[in-house]
Amino acid sequence: MARLKQHYQKEVIPQLMKDFRLKNPNAVPRLLKISVNIGMGEATQDAKVLESAVTELTAISGQKAVITRAKKSIANFKLRKGVAIGCRVTLRGNRMYEFFDRLVNVALPRVRDFRGLSFKSFDGRGSYTFGIKEQIIFPEINYDKVEKIKGMNITIVTSAKNDEMALALLTQMGMPIKK
Repeated sequence: MARLKQHYQKEVIPQLMKDFRLKNPNAVPRLLKISVNIGMGEATQDAKVLESAVTELTAISGQKAVITRAKKSIANFKLRKGVAIGCRVTLRGNRMYEFFDRLVNVALPRVRDFRGLSFKSFDGRGSYTFGIKEQIIFPEINYDKVEKIKGMNITIVTSAKNDEMALALLTQMGMPIKK
């Protein structure tokens, strides 16, 4: 079992039950999934850029990345329907907890001038989305083999009904969110 999952079951659930006056431990919000997405607009001209993004995202997440394709043609962006433009991974279960643990304890502290994540990134339904500008903050990436710095979007979906419960859950789990 993942270390963070044990922390959630032994410490976070009782604390949140006490804070929100919940009687049933199943009513406590929990992590449902984590979605990691890399959008590569320049992949329309160069396919090798997308291949490197897929291998790096696979190394970071521990799960094979899926290539995403354009849903519509957009002439201004020289984009055709069905052209590969990015990659994504959806993590659930133990892989999700392992990734969250590495993200909070290893990767985010390596960001330059990091003072915490914004409180304003909640969507009103308990999900939290933020962006990372460089993939090299993850220790799985070999800095010498990186051809291009790529950013990524990370969405953490919780079972919380509102942003207040989601904020309490994520801060109890160790997410550095500034208020």
